[in-house]
Amino acid sequence: MKTYVTGMARTRTGERWDVSIRDLAAEAAEEALDDAQTDRVGAIVVGNMLSGPLASQENLATIVADAAGLVGVEAIKVEAACASGASAIRVANALVASGEHDSVLVVGVEKMTDTSPGHTTAALSLAADGDYEALHGATFPALVALMMRAYMEKYGYDRRDFAGFSVNAHKNAMGNPKAMLRRPITEEDYMKAPIVSSPMGVMDSAPICDGAAAIVITAEGRFDRRQDRPAVRLLGSAGATDTAAVATRRDPLWLEAAYRSAKRAYQLAGVGPDDIDVFEAHDAFPAITVLALEASGFAKPGQGVMLAKCDEICLRGRLPISTMGGLKARGHPVGATGVYQAVEACLHLRGEGGSNQVENARIAMAQNIGGSAACIVTSIYGRED
Repeated sequence: MKTYVTGMARTRTGERWDVSIRDLAAEAAEEALDDAQTDRVGAIVVGNMLSGPLASQENLATIVADAAGLVGVEAIKVEAACASGASAIRVANALVASGEHDSVLVVGVEKMTDTSPGHTTAALSLAADGDYEALHGATFPALVALMMRAYMEKYGYDRRDFAGFSVNAHKNAMGNPKAMLRRPITEEDYMKAPIVSSPMGVMDSAPICDGAAAIVITAEGRFDRRQDRPAVRLLGSAGATDTAAVATRRDPLWLEAAYRSAKRAYQLAGVGPDDIDVFEAHDAFPAITVLALEASGFAKPGQGVMLAKCDEICLRGRLPISTMGGLKARGHPVGATGVYQAVEACLHLRGEGGSNQVENARIAMAQNIGGSAACIVTSIYGRED
């Protein structure tokens, strides 16, 4: 059964000390339901990673259902590290495509700034391999820095060659009123930023933040097509995994889960890399973006860096990425990120991207990555006039 995104919303990201995790989720949920012109769904699926350790709240989906005025509906929380948001979309889509429900609400939500940096960092490390990485103090910036260093040495690049990804993200965030870091940076700003884990600096890393986003997924024939905007269909979605620990992979510079999930999503959607008009990459770190571009078929191994150096990833480029600032400048509320990506991809298909609108966008792809690329979900959306 065909499925469509009939409603969507996203909150402002940042240090949202004024609201609780339930309030954030309810804000996005209610706006998405209004956008879908409905007040009822068959189920709610919540994508979240850290509500237990950071917000002292499990059973989160039931809490969100209550806060959003949906008491009585089925409620499920989905956790897949930073890929929780897109994984929640996959669960919701399966519930609708199977005929179990006509319509399902997906909410991605995370509160990360109410706790100390040390507490939050420790919680994030739960997504690494607890026995072979986290136990020895390996953080995600440290793990990705090792991958970045290996890439530079293998293909002959230096740190400056990665700057274009961060510069592009910050430039695009200027046109997104919901983004956390709405200020431009230059290549020199990137180079002068303090080093976090060599060769990565502060400008390589996406900021933690609070935020929530939501979409409504509805079965074909179960909603009234609106005259004021095109319909957006979920053409294909797939998930895949790699080893949790980077050191146990056959090739640390090949994202096998990105390759597998993208390949299957392309097959389901009936498209290929050349058909993608917008790619919302999981740009938590430029090095991961580069490897994802290569594994997803947008560049050959060793050539992903060149997409930024040749200005092909800008809003008017061959493959626009991070169109609303991406994780790097919009912010990375981990469990909500995958839903933010879906909303931002679909905005272009509706023609509602504002000053950041990608012209004539008809097919958009979003890729949500958990851990150090240990679990990845790739989804492709299409416009129907």
